[in-house]
Amino acid sequence: MQTTRHDLIVLGGGPAGYVAAIRAAQLGMNVACIDENSRFGGTCLRVGCIPSKALLESSHLYEEAKHRFADHGLKVSGLELDLSTMMTRKAKIVDTLTGGIDMLFKQRGVTAYRGRGKLRDIQSIEVSTADGALLVQADKILLAMGSRPASIPTVEEDNDRIGNSTTALSFPDVPKRLVVIGGGYIGLELGSVWNRLGSEVIVLEALDRILPGMDSELAQIAHRTFKKQGIEFRTSTMVASAKRDGDSCVVAIKDGEPIHCDRVLLATGRTPLTRDIGLESVGLEVDRRGFISVDENFQTGVKGIYAAGDCIGGLMLAHKAMEEGVVCVERMAGISSHMNYDVIPAIIYTHPEIASVGKTEDQLKEAGIDYRKGVCPYGANGRARTLGEPDGRVKILADKKTDRVLGVHIIGARAGDLIAEAAAAMEFGASSEDIARTCHAHPTLAEAFHEAALAVDGRAIHTV
Repeated sequence: MQTTRHDLIVLGGGPAGYVAAIRAAQLGMNVACIDENSRFGGTCLRVGCIPSKALLESSHLYEEAKHRFADHGLKVSGLELDLSTMMTRKAKIVDTLTGGIDMLFKQRGVTAYRGRGKLRDIQSIEVSTADGALLVQADKILLAMGSRPASIPTVEEDNDRIGNSTTALSFPDVPKRLVVIGGGYIGLELGSVWNRLGSEVIVLEALDRILPGMDSELAQIAHRTFKKQGIEFRTSTMVASAKRDGDSCVVAIKDGEPIHCDRVLLATGRTPLTRDIGLESVGLEVDRRGFISVDENFQTGVKGIYAAGDCIGGLMLAHKAMEEGVVCVERMAGISSHMNYDVIPAIIYTHPEIASVGKTEDQLKEAGIDYRKGVCPYGANGRARTLGEPDGRVKILADKKTDRVLGVHIIGARAGDLIAEAAAAMEFGASSEDIARTCHAHPTLAEAFHEAALAVDGRAIHTV
């Protein structure tokens, strides 16, 4: 068996893995990156974040052309949906970005191995490739396998009529009726895509609210907004089973009537890809949910073996995984970098967008922390009005004693971009007064963030 030697092996080419490999190479390490897929980039780039956002953007423009262009004096006639072209555009974006990783690997000197990797011992990974097996060795190994969509035994996925988020990114036609199992961000984003394109979308959520874990006030606003857009929600609804019936599907509901539909999207979260990678061969165990435990340096219980990204739990977000990959290899190199888990933004790319960072109002109440709240509605913002986006709000939560910003929650146009300022401010321990004293350009949506900061102290200028 052919054997190669490196300083570091990264198992997994997703956000945590490929970013860690590039950063390690920048730091002078001889790095190998192994991934079983034909293209690097992981779920996010290949079948997650990027393709879903491409469809969200295209479907939003279609919706705008149908219903809102006329408000701008733009008359559209003969509008048609070309789903094939929309899917081709999505694929081209993915191809461009995955090809970019290949280029970056070559420029940085990262050795790429395409094949299934499995731990053989604490310094070796056996890679099964199309050309046969090979052995890759290194003093250090970083596990960054990522995650996959969670499944339910009674939901009979066929990756056609009944499938997960990957399936829903490539429907060959617009379903007349789509049932989404799960009211989290994946279900709402993809449900929004197909709702805009003409599907009757029904979202089933076992809990009594959608978007669990999000600030409940924003979740309630989102619920009302998406309902107005035509999405039907059934909360406190338990799915007993989902089965294919010819070219249609039947979703059985506990204590309720079955739902007949054309397709089913199962969007009930994600699970780590930690099975069948040889963890037992090096004495590593996972917890009951399949996650690997690590210390503050991202080292596992086995010296020389590290882990980062979705496989270690926490927020399953690409940017969180990227930061962990960078911090992990920097600490290997003796750099005192840090990971601040209290300031990781989360974004839902529906319309309107929803973005949060820090503590929710619910969490502050539960912890008994005294806080002050400042809110600015989008309707009071000139830029929002010119965009035709007056619906939404910015909410800032600040410690009552110190005025330090503890959380920021936004629902409205371009919330995903606005949250970056909040994250930067919180990373440096800003108070609401710091934000209020910072001059914001006019007219911009960012002024709503400024106005909300003023509102924390009852000094809002443009709102009552």
